Amino acid sequence: MVAKGDMVYAWAADADVLKKGECGGAITALQQYALKSGMVDAVLAVKKGQDIYDAVPTLVTNPADLAETAGSLHCGTLLLSKVVKDYLDSNKTARLGVTVKGCDTMGLIELAKRNAVDLDRLLLLGVNCGGSVSPVLARKMIRDKFEVDPDLVHKEEIDKGQFIIEYEGGHAGIKIDELEDEGYGRRSNCRRCLYKVPRQADLACGNWGVIGERAGKATFVEVCSEKGANLLDAAVAAGAVKTDAANPKGIEIRGKVEGAMLNLGNKWRKKNFEALASDLWGTIGRETGRCIKCYSCIENCPVCFPVAEEFKGNSRMVTSGEVPPNPMFHLRRFAHISDSCINCGQCEELCPMDIPLALFSHAIRTEGDSAFESKLGKAPYAN
Repeated sequence: MVAKGDMVYAWAADADVLKKGECGGAITALQQYALKSGMVDAVLAVKKGQDIYDAVPTLVTNPADLAETAGSLHCGTLLLSKVVKDYLDSNKTARLGVTVKGCDTMGLIELAKRNAVDLDRLLLLGVNCGGSVSPVLARKMIRDKFEVDPDLVHKEEIDKGQFIIEYEGGHAGIKIDELEDEGYGRRSNCRRCLYKVPRQADLACGNWGVIGERAGKATFVEVCSEKGANLLDAAVAAGAVKTDAANPKGIEIRGKVEGAMLNLGNKWRKKNFEALASDLWGTIGRETGRCIKCYSCIENCPVCFPVAEEFKGNSRMVTSGEVPPNPMFHLRRFAHISDSCINCGQCEELCPMDIPLALFSHAIRTEGDSAFESKLGKAPYAN
């Protein structure tokens, strides 16, 4: 029996899942068991589309189909929060299993605060996340820095401080620091993120800290809720998953990896925010002057809910036909999410005018968190 706070190594009992899955296929096996046992009615995961730069959200009801979602896609920059909301809205009693990154989890929590998502209907399997890379920039980075045709790359990974690719004819890795100092590497919001282990999910899973004979063959699982403990216990009892106690040295290594990632995130926060400090509002005004009012930043934000429609059309928020919109459009939007921006980066990732919207909203949120820290001793949560 496991309990909240326990840490174990886990791997799939099924040989086929063990082979296809990453790090022992534990997440795939757990989702399969949840589906077979009726703990959930469907599973939402991500699978490779046309290539490794094409991440596709996939709803699975047949446990056998979950093998197609095994593995990681660092060049996929999806946020699943609103996809989950849409599913739950359309299926009023359904229970959903979801494989989530930290920002997916935070987005769901923000939606739950707004009574838009019922977390009791969700089973969240969290994956450690060191960051993601925009698909277009990833292709350019691989071509320019690795001198490899990006169409030949069939696998990528961020591991041990490197971005690693496998391609027809070999493999190669370059340090993340080196790539990011030259303008490549992870998305800017991912660089600043301080939420690497998604402990607000039911289980937090990853490869950090798996050492010894299980290295590369098992997943490090931290039990984060009673719901997660029940899933793991039931899956083990049914023979779907095997576990072993996490190696104490592995636990220590996992903590050091997480610490190093947090230090790197703080470094980027300092660099990004100090550059804004002298003229934040002036910079916002200049940058948002390129806005074409496509509303992508609103439509894809998990926090801009449920008042998104107030920002659109011929409303008090924005005048119809006015491009660029009055600066108050963006200032109102930043004020609307100032206490709840999760730094997911979707507004910036999907902006056709390359306005650094995530940087602005995250800077405003972080300044607000600092005020809470000074008065209460801690922020609502790190992001």
